[in-house]
Amino acid sequence: MIKIRKAENRDAEQIVQVIKNAEDSGYMMFNPGERQISPESFAKFIDVLSANEKSGVFIACEEHQVLGYLIVQNENPRRISHRAYTVMGVHSDSRGKGVGKAMFSHVIAWAKSVDLHRLELTVIAENASAVTLYQKMGFEIEGVKRDSLFINDDYVDEYYMAKLL
Repeated sequence: MIKIRKAENRDAEQIVQVIKNAEDSGYMMFNPGERQISPESFAKFIDVLSANEKSGVFIACEEHQVLGYLIVQNENPRRISHRAYTVMGVHSDSRGKGVGKAMFSHVIAWAKSVDLHRLELTVIAENASAVTLYQKMGFEIEGVKRDSLFINDDYVDEYYMAKLL
């Protein structure tokens, strides 16, 4: 059974492995192998986000194994404090098994409980399975960031998506 919870320092090593695996998909901001991220630096990142009640790193676990992560990042300026930017990754072994849906269901309920009003994300337009998931979770495409990324010698569009809570 999949359990969703806020990440703690001790989860950093497993989360970093899932991040690297997700980046290998080619659908993330970084090229496969481009980003060097250590468990120590990610543990500090978890602490920084956890200090803001409207931010956090959430993980999907099954029997103490991290299957995916959903980062929720809120900023303090009053005019934007009602919104948070999200980034999600699911390990290739766990895709298509409800992990993303479970994480977003949990995070949406949590976001409402901390008075967030808007969740935002960007996604590569060609990533049809991710776009479908986000739309099922109530996110809408608000715009297209044309030629936003340069992947495999091609310019690629991103969708800017959001969900009002």
